[in-house]
Amino acid sequence: MNQQTLSAFIWSVADLLRGDYKQSDYGKVILPLTVLRRLDCVLEATKPAVLAELADKEKLGVNPEPFLLRKAGQSFYNTSTLDLQKLLGDPDHIAQNLFSYVQAFSPAVRDVFERFEFHIQVERLAKAGLLYQVAEKFTQIDLHPEAVSNMQMGLVFEELIRKFAEISNETAGEHFTPREVIRLMVNLIFIEDDAILSKPGVVRTIYDPTAGTGGMLSVAGEYLAEHNPQARLTVFGQELNPESYAICKADMLIKGQDVANIAFGNTLSDDGHAHKRFDYMLSNPPFGVEWKKVEKEVRKEHESQGYNGRFGPGLPRVSDGSMLFLLHLLSKMRPASEGGSRFGIVLNGSPLFTGGAGSGESEIRRYVLENDLCEAIVGLPTDMFYNTGISTYVWIISNRKPAARKGKVQLIDASGMWQKMRKSLGSKRKELSDAHIEHITRLFGDFAEAEHGGQPISRIFDNEAFGYHSITVERPLRGEDGQIVLGLKGKQKGKPQPDSALRDTENVPYTEDVGAYFKREVLPHAPDAWIDPDKTKVGYEIPFNRHFYVFKPPRPLAEIDAELKQTTDRILDMIKGLSA
Repeated sequence: MNQQTLSAFIWSVADLLRGDYKQSDYGKVILPLTVLRRLDCVLEATKPAVLAELADKEKLGVNPEPFLLRKAGQSFYNTSTLDLQKLLGDPDHIAQNLFSYVQAFSPAVRDVFERFEFHIQVERLAKAGLLYQVAEKFTQIDLHPEAVSNMQMGLVFEELIRKFAEISNETAGEHFTPREVIRLMVNLIFIEDDAILSKPGVVRTIYDPTAGTGGMLSVAGEYLAEHNPQARLTVFGQELNPESYAICKADMLIKGQDVANIAFGNTLSDDGHAHKRFDYMLSNPPFGVEWKKVEKEVRKEHESQGYNGRFGPGLPRVSDGSMLFLLHLLSKMRPASEGGSRFGIVLNGSPLFTGGAGSGESEIRRYVLENDLCEAIVGLPTDMFYNTGISTYVWIISNRKPAARKGKVQLIDASGMWQKMRKSLGSKRKELSDAHIEHITRLFGDFAEAEHGGQPISRIFDNEAFGYHSITVERPLRGEDGQIVLGLKGKQKGKPQPDSALRDTENVPYTEDVGAYFKREVLPHAPDAWIDPDKTKVGYEIPFNRHFYVFKPPRPLAEIDAELKQTTDRILDMIKGLSA
């Protein structure tokens, strides 16, 4: 069963809820029951062996847990004689039996249902007389692993969350990232390490501080399993939304990952993996979302811990917290001496250029570029995400650049690489095909400048190309008689005083000599100007689109005139026709 059919079937449960539940509350019932049915199906084959083992170990007075896990063949188990099908055999006590069934799961699974506040929904369904019908509907869905793979199941969860987020006017994009974008990011962070990753028994860690339903972590695991079945990827994550967290945790349980590695809470104010470092990281933080709620904690860490904390380089404006996640990931990199790290993060356009010299954003860019951490930035097509049509960019950051990339940044313009989706999903109208992903990955892997049809699509720059000196140009203050006003006291005595109304700033490329620039660009127009050296600041910006702009000369005037004459003649003929 494909995931559209499956999610459509699950969606039909909503018909039963109509009237008793608001549309925006459907997810509170359907999501936990989908998880429950999946766990129910996964454990079905080993249930008799688990119950026999439990009875055996209880007789011996031994802690049964490790034995039950082995018999279940999973990282969780259930010790109840009930399952969803058996619950239907006792309609009068279905609520009590459902509670005892859920309580018989191992602790990590019980936590999943607590995050869903499942007990509240069971009571509500029972009160409305709907619990039996809804439970019966779910027993009709075949969610056994042979029928629905882990990967498909992950897609089903995402599809459901997207639908529920849409009908309750939430931002669906906060919960997950399109799979093809994740596949591209995973390719880019792993490509240079294929030799290391193909060694048998290699163990690597991967972390997502905005884990959502766990899509990024799942795709990374699938990539490694495909390329090297002997390699092991240990996943870590943190998620703020309780429902997404519960699904992520359930998904990881089924895949045999240690769910203690998935933390709950706000990554920025309460780091669930403090002092840990990771080999690889991926993140799609929310775009343009303000961080006012966590401002107090973040500022405190910035001011009291500086570079020993996560936010040493600077803080972005409160209206957009995405660069805080960039800083957070930088703090999670292993030192280069211990093998280093590489990560991919999706950001909107503003982190490339927002904020002048000395601003928090510019200082963060400065830190990344002066420490030679940016390998590449890939510009994606618009309309790629479910909740926004804006341009997005994947930054690939590493502190273990290959020799050829040292001191360089590669910009890849993939904005023209897309295919139209058969059916739009929210704001998502375009997608990357496998061929597009392969092309972008190859451009990155080749690390060379490239063009397509006369249009540049890959360009390479020195880190310094994005730096500039912001100089303050002063002009003298003049009295009513037109004479320059001189200072009367201290250091300013006898010196021309600046006129703040005539003050100006100029951005001088980092690679240029400030004095030579000033002489060439300013003095011919303002011979009395000078630079105030105390106000000079260093800034960094990455004007991505400017580097891919190709000038198209305008058409000859004669051609435009002829076209205008044709149009005018046609209008005159139409007017004549009307008056005839």
